Amino acid sequence: MAARRRYAVAASSQWIDETGTRLPGGEVHAWEQGLNQTVCGLPLNRARLRRFPHVPWEETFVETGGAADEVQRQCPRCAAVAGKRAADLRPRWRRVNPRP
Repeated sequence: MAARRRYAVAASSQWIDETGTRLPGGEVHAWEQGLNQTVCGLPLNRARLRRFPHVPWEETFVETGGAADEVQRQCPRCAAVAGKRAADLRPRWRRVNPRP
């Protein structure tokens, strides 16, 4: 089984919390460190996206509350690749009666 990839965050804006940590805001995309584009293929520099290598993709979910305070929108294409759900959750559906 292949190792699960760790995605960081690239965002259109940033904000600083009360501890002085820089966090993503606005529209967020999944980003694999070492590449100059997001998971959905958007170039970071041309789209003027800021990199957040210290923020994992899972922290941008509203359910986690981590860095999601100022996130307005998650890229649906990045969410499809990087996962919109936590790794420990089961799949949303299960085939009950598969055809032979």
